[in-house]
Amino acid sequence: MTAPTAMLTEAQRAAALPAARALRAAQGRRVTARRPREVNLVRSRSFERPASHAADPARGSGTAARNTGAATVGGDARGRWAARLRTLAELVRAPAALSVPGDVIAGAAAAGTLDRRTPGLAAASVCLYWAGMAANDWADRELDAVERPERPIPSGRVSPRTALGLAAGLTAVGVGLAAWAGGRRGLATAVPLAATVWAYDVKAKNTAAGPAVMAACRGLDVLLGASTGRAAKAVPAALTVAAHTYTVTALSRREVSGADVKLPVATLAGTVAVAATAAGATRAKGWRAVLPVALAGWYLTHYGRAQARAAASPDAARIRTAVGSGITGLPTLQGTLAARTGAGGTGLALAALAPLARRLVRKISAT
Repeated sequence: MTAPTAMLTEAQRAAALPAARALRAAQGRRVTARRPREVNLVRSRSFERPASHAADPARGSGTAARNTGAATVGGDARGRWAARLRTLAELVRAPAALSVPGDVIAGAAAAGTLDRRTPGLAAASVCLYWAGMAANDWADRELDAVERPERPIPSGRVSPRTALGLAAGLTAVGVGLAAWAGGRRGLATAVPLAATVWAYDVKAKNTAAGPAVMAACRGLDVLLGASTGRAAKAVPAALTVAAHTYTVTALSRREVSGADVKLPVATLAGTVAVAATAAGATRAKGWRAVLPVALAGWYLTHYGRAQARAAASPDAARIRTAVGSGITGLPTLQGTLAARTGAGGTGLALAALAPLARRLVRKISAT
């Protein structure tokens, strides 16, 4: 029974074979029909990948890091430029320039030519002053390396060549501005002024003639303001500013080593004489006649007090403080001279620069 059953089974298999083949063929056609969909599905996913990568937190953090890095580089560049400008401001003692325009304004007021040309002459004066400061540090670079190593040149923040080039460039600009604003007469005053500034820095500063040469610089600066009018009328004002400058320069020669008590006593006596001269006869009337006296008293109080303290203890620190007071107190003296000519508002405006100058020199030394 077994054999017939087996034979039957084989027969059944043979009969069913065509049907099975037909079934597999049909299934194959269905699978083949689906394959394009699967391929399309894979392709669609492959095109979606960039979007998924863009949303990837890791890739986003990389972009943010690059942006942060760019901002840091920009901030560093701005910081370097700010530090560079501060160093140059320290080199030329920028805040001390607030004491300079008043020379020109006082001269112009005395000569009766306080007009639209005065700002150009004042700008020329500032450039020549800054040129002198840069040339001063260039000429003193070896001495400063010992006495004041924190200054821009000995500390390595500014090269001697840069300081010299800056001084020369500012000199050229200052002389050019004087010629532009004051014409031939302005140029005729600016050239000897610039020559005197350089002579002081390079040659005369460490000689007995140093204070007198620096005083001549300031006197010529006053006459620069008067160059567009009758300069002879400004001679008294020029001599007054020159006398003040002589006292400041004499003190500055001892601001590192200290001084004998006789020096601040002598300069204090000179300051009293300067204040009395500045508050002298005036063209003004009414309250304007009182203004020069008040401003002269302010000048004497500020600068005189510092010299009195230096006379009590003439060490280097107090001498240096007196020098700074002489520089920042000069606008008050210039305001006194302007007010004496009847220009009361101009005198008050100049005197108002003194507190501002004192505030600025706390950040950048004027000496």
